[in-house]
Amino acid sequence: MTSPPELALITGPEEILAERGVESVVHAVRAAEPEAEVVKLYASSYQPGELLVHASPSLFGGWTVIVVHDLDEADDALVEDVLGYLQRPADGVTLVVRHKSGNRAKKVLDTLRKGGARVIEAKAVKTEADKHAFVKHEFREARRRITEEAVSALVLAVGKDLRELAGACAQLVRDVEGMVEVEDVTTYYGERVETTGFKVAEAALAGDEATAVRLLRHAMLGGLDPVPIVAVLAMQLRQVGKVAAAGRGSSGQIARDLGMAPWQVDQARRVAQGWDGVRLGRAIEAVARADVDVKGGLRTEASVRSPEYAVERAVLEVCRARTA
Repeated sequence: MTSPPELALITGPEEILAERGVESVVHAVRAAEPEAEVVKLYASSYQPGELLVHASPSLFGGWTVIVVHDLDEADDALVEDVLGYLQRPADGVTLVVRHKSGNRAKKVLDTLRKGGARVIEAKAVKTEADKHAFVKHEFREARRRITEEAVSALVLAVGKDLRELAGACAQLVRDVEGMVEVEDVTTYYGERVETTGFKVAEAALAGDEATAVRLLRHAMLGGLDPVPIVAVLAMQLRQVGKVAAAGRGSSGQIARDLGMAPWQVDQARRVAQGWDGVRLGRAIEAVARADVDVKGGLRTEASVRSPEYAVERAVLEVCRARTA
């Protein structure tokens, strides 16, 4: 049987990842010691000597996991107690230290690393790219697959809060069979998108330049990253192209053939009435250029000043292709 880990250090500010880190250590301990007790200590309420009291041998034996939260906010008493413990670790104890950021208690961090502590990083998840990577990781861990478009739509819908995003991933894994598509995300979370990518795309494909630009600027002022907006534009254009190429037939039949929902077929048919192959191709090219620009590709045109500018230019080109 594998021995329980005796030391663990969880660094970084992302709370949900830090919580998972603590859970993983507790799980590892309980795999060897099923009755292990978990004790939580917090810097804000710590009393001198408290750590050493909990680390003392119990009359009844057994293993104890002591989790020290917020060491980066600790007073001298807690720092000194942790350092004292590390000089003389107790038998039957796993010490887990949480440290969000900064240099406070750096000596403790260095001592833990030198002592062979299991180090778990809980790096901040801030950018759209970070959130996309997080969603893909959630699905890989669940041994499930999700399309790139569905990832973009999910981040667009619930990406402001990482805990909520994790919950959304769990729900889709639980409730959707097979590959998770953008249609599945729309079914569960479409109403959450409000004035973001889907509404921008809807206005752009209708040729409503004033509305599309107003919604786009409002979304970006609210902190929305251009990447998922471009992804939704591309998705909507592809749907229009596929439905237009499918020809006549019932919405249900075409939906089955194309892997879409019937209501999406009806919507794409309405939009497709104002498009032909040449103009649709022009719009798809504009969005493809914007996709490269917003993802940091090579910008050969001096006029492409920023990702925000690139997506606005693409929206305008789509609108003008529609009304040309």
